Amino acid sequence: MKIYTKTGDDGTTGLIGNKRVKKSNPRIVSYGMVDELNASIGIILSSKLGKDIRAMLTKIQNDLFVIGADLANTNPENKSNRVTSEMVSYLEKEIDRLEEKLSPITYFILPGGDLIASHVHLARAICRRAETNMVHLAESENVNNECLIYMNRLSDLLFVVARTINKRKKISDVAWKK
Repeated sequence: MKIYTKTGDDGTTGLIGNKRVKKSNPRIVSYGMVDELNASIGIILSSKLGKDIRAMLTKIQNDLFVIGADLANTNPENKSNRVTSEMVSYLEKEIDRLEEKLSPITYFILPGGDLIASHVHLARAICRRAETNMVHLAESENVNNECLIYMNRLSDLLFVVARTINKRKKISDVAWKK
């Protein structure tokens, strides 16, 4: 099987159910941003990480594929590969687990510290942009609300992961100074 199909040469791509849309369609842009986020997490996973963070990010990469499939599925009757509240609960449990070991935040934190933590902050920013685009999509088309909630929680989790990586490497959070 060849990687190229030539079906997109006219600037269209297929959604689940064989519906063809322009590649500039907000739905395609939305799951393209989720793919970009997934690639950025792949860069993080190529680094030396604690086993817990590696396992968590690997699960998140798989979950992001579900989000892409969910966004590509415009038929609300088709329930396969949909984001669920259980997926969101997993993120919340991980946030709680990691936050337990962090000091409370009393100031704004700038992205930075360790190189890996900085990559996590970049992934967080990509996540927020993807979420914003999904909200825009949801203003005009049907989008599973769990996708939006998941992305909101994921940006929170990535922030906590970056802080955790810095703490484990004994690097202080970078405080914003006016």
